[in-house]
Amino acid sequence: MQDGLSTNLQAQVLISALPYIQKYTGKVVVVKYGGNAMINPELKRAVMSDIVLLSLIGVRVVLVHGGGPEITETLKALGKESRFIGGLRYTDKDTANVVQMVLSGKTNKDLVSLIGQCGGKALGFCGIDGGMIKCRKLDNGADLGFVGEIVDIDPQPLANAIYNKYIPVIATVGTDENGQVYNINADTAAAEIATALGAENLITLTDIRGLMRDVNDDTSMIPSVRLSEVDGLIRKGVISGGMIPKVLGFVKALENGVKKAVMIDGRIEHSILIEMFSDEGIGTLFTK
Repeated sequence: MQDGLSTNLQAQVLISALPYIQKYTGKVVVVKYGGNAMINPELKRAVMSDIVLLSLIGVRVVLVHGGGPEITETLKALGKESRFIGGLRYTDKDTANVVQMVLSGKTNKDLVSLIGQCGGKALGFCGIDGGMIKCRKLDNGADLGFVGEIVDIDPQPLANAIYNKYIPVIATVGTDENGQVYNINADTAAAEIATALGAENLITLTDIRGLMRDVNDDTSMIPSVRLSEVDGLIRKGVISGGMIPKVLGFVKALENGVKKAVMIDGRIEHSILIEMFSDEGIGTLFTK
């Protein structure tokens, strides 16, 4: 039996969360899931538990996932080296096949299963399903092979799943008009999906506390960034490598109606709940 003080503290936690629950109930929240939180079994279960809890209280959660470590591991087992250019994976024909196999066939279904084990209901999607994500070859000055740039998203399959109280779980591969499969950066896809669904919040889980002025200094996290500051931070190298597509995705989403975008530390258990249900939040908030 718990003492009165402990019970009172628990009640206060629940009461303090009430305004945030009211704010997000019925709203779409897109969570981009990747990094160490996908590798560590305890963190993985904690993230899925958070998502199930949000769904049960009426938040319309959409989970967009990467799978970089599993792709790299599979390529290595096949004797193929991974190569990155500007934070994006170079994707030749063989790599595109591995990406489709790992993301859509294994990672996606593992997450759907885990959500079910945590008491939720999920449906797995990839961008190929129903022609949901249409793309073309990314042209950013470097030849990345079969890396796609999104040209159109049909949100109807996701809206149908949400309406029927399922959690959509999305693997980020898509096709062009000829059926060619492309690897799509998960951060970019999450931002585009958040825009297409008119999301209230876009949350990206990372392996660091947030956007850091110095990745070797844990005290150098930037708590908030205005969109007008982004170009300068890229020029200074504060935003570089794989952080660039994350942040540019935030910029595009916020410019196109997403209310809030935040980068949080996925290594912290229940970081999603801390971010959504407290004034202080956690990580780096991006605002217009």
